[in-house]
Amino acid sequence: MGIQGNASLASLKIDTDNPAKEKLECIEQIVQSGSELTRQLLGFARKGRYENRPSDLHDVIKKSTDMFARTSKGIQIYKKFHEKLWTVDIDHGQIEQVFLNLYVNAWQAMPKGGNIYIETENIIFNKQESKAFYVAPGKYVKTSITDNGIGMDEETQKKIFEPFFTTKEMNRGTGLGLASVYGIIKNHFGFITVYSEKDIGTTFNIYLPASDKKVINETARPENIITGNETILLVDDEKHILEAFEEILTELGYKVITAENGDKAIDIYTMKHIIILDMIMPGKGGEETYSALKTINPEIKVLFASGYALTKQISEMLEHGSNGFIQKPFNMIQLSTKLREILNKKS
Repeated sequence: MGIQGNASLASLKIDTDNPAKEKLECIEQIVQSGSELTRQLLGFARKGRYENRPSDLHDVIKKSTDMFARTSKGIQIYKKFHEKLWTVDIDHGQIEQVFLNLYVNAWQAMPKGGNIYIETENIIFNKQESKAFYVAPGKYVKTSITDNGIGMDEETQKKIFEPFFTTKEMNRGTGLGLASVYGIIKNHFGFITVYSEKDIGTTFNIYLPASDKKVINETARPENIITGNETILLVDDEKHILEAFEEILTELGYKVITAENGDKAIDIYTMKHIIILDMIMPGKGGEETYSALKTINPEIKVLFASGYALTKQISEMLEHGSNGFIQKPFNMIQLSTKLREILNKKS
């Protein structure tokens, strides 16, 4: 978050035609990639919370293939999509990570270049068929990812989903990619299979439970910074993040007062303050600090900030009409938009 905040500030203060502008945007993209990797590891460890919503899997596949295609020369991608694919209930970030890991795995199996074939279809498993895969019977959406790479022998196929197993040479791989793929799909109540032949290629088949819900499309993200002039009490225990936050909010037009812990925030809080509250702090954490502030002002407006995804505790606090949540790391546009959403609400 410290890197993201300072990169956003630097980018704001230089001209659009400055060559460094592109470098700063690249830094921000790398920060987001690091954030996604952290989410992937948390998902693998089953400690991350998934934010599932009814989705068209084709949208996620298109996004992930576009990302991959920009960096993979020599690889041709062919798609064969089912025209009326069923809806699936998924966390977009996690499932994107699944596809990207499988594309990279295929790319590494084709050092001289090759083809990746992606196909989707609707599948129905009866009771007997579902028992073979230890899943519930019913409707599933199947995605097949096939490459014409070097393939694997049977022994390798048995181990590829094990944590830290890798066929790569020392320092070239962690062995977490396919293990995290397996964990993410299992956490979505689906399953994954693999079929491979040496010198012919490999096919991964992903099965995700179909949903009867309607697809929820993402709302368009705002492209401009929104300014304000209110007073904000900023609470965060990390000095470099606090300093970056303070400068960002000042650039946005706000008057900023800082507190490095919950006790100080409670001491200096007045009714005119809007709060940006870090959730994970030593001593009084975000939840305890919020409870204390709420006794002072039941109509308090708070933007909760956390490196973790939305938790049950934060969800309960968000039921109050003047609260919001933003996940670190975030950029200036995201922060300015979230603030205005809260500030523009009527108490």
